[in-house]
Amino acid sequence: METIAKKHKAIFRVLDSMEAPYGGRFLKLRFEAGDALTLKELKNAILSASPPDGETSFEVRVTGFPVFGGHPSDDRLRRTGRVDLHVETLAESDLTIGIKWTVSGPRQ
Repeated sequence: METIAKKHKAIFRVLDSMEAPYGGRFLKLRFEAGDALTLKELKNAILSASPPDGETSFEVRVTGFPVFGGHPSDDRLRRTGRVDLHVETLAESDLTIGIKWTVSGPRQ
C-alpha cells in the first residue's frame, strides 16, 4: 500500500458498491491514507480501483456525488472520512468493484 500512497494523493476502502440506475456505480468509500481531499479535487477525478488481491486494477472517473448517504461536503469528508461517489469505468472490464476494494487517486 505504501507504493500506492506515493503515486496517489489519497487511498479509500470500498464499504459498499451498487449499480447506478443510469449507468456506472455508486461507491461508499472510507478514507484510509494520504492527503485529505476536497470534493472539488474529487469531481471529475480519475481514480484507480483494485481488488483485495491487488493483482489487477482499472481506472474510473468520478461523475458525481449521490446524496442518499447525506449531503456531500468537505466537512463531512474530513470529520467522518466517508464519501459517496458516482463513478464510470474508463475501459471495458469484466470486474465489478466490490466491498474491500481499494480506490486511490488522483495521481500526484
